[in-house]
Amino acid sequence: MKRNYKIYKNEGKLAKIRTMELNGMFTVEMAYIVPFILMIFFLSIMGIFYYHDKALTAAAAHETATIAGTKVREKDEVTETVVSTIFEERIRGKCIVFGNPSVNAKVNKDQITITAGATKGRMKLLVAESSSITKPEEKIRSYRKLGLKRY
Repeated sequence: MKRNYKIYKNEGKLAKIRTMELNGMFTVEMAYIVPFILMIFFLSIMGIFYYHDKALTAAAAHETATIAGTKVREKDEVTETVVSTIFEERIRGKCIVFGNPSVNAKVNKDQITITAGATKGRMKLLVAESSSITKPEEKIRSYRKLGLKRY
C-alpha cells in the first residue's frame, strides 16, 4: 500500500490531498483465505448436526428399549415390529442430516436391544441401546413370602 500526495488546483488555491493506491495484494490474499474460513465454518456446522442426530437417535433408542421393557413386564405382546414402530414414532421428523434411521430390534427373555443406523454420503451413524427386562413385582412378592420387610 502506497501513500501518495497529489496537489490539485482549486479556485486558484493549491490543495494537498492524500491518496492511497492499492496494489491488489489484499484481494489475492483474501481469495485464498475466505474459502478456507468458509469451509471450516460449514464443516463445523455439519459436525454439530451429526452429533445432534446421534444424540437424538441414542435417546430415542434408549427410550424405546425402556418402554418395550415396561410393556413386557405388563404382559403385553412385544415383537420386533412393535418395538420398531415405537422407535419410528419417537424419531420421526427430528433428525436434521440423516432423515429417518433404520432400526433393528431384538426381544429376548431377559433383554431388549435396539440398533439404529443411518447413512448419508460418507457419513454413517450407528447407535445400539439395550434395556434389561426387570420384574420387581416378583422380587417383592418373594420377599413377602419369606417374611422379609426390606425391599
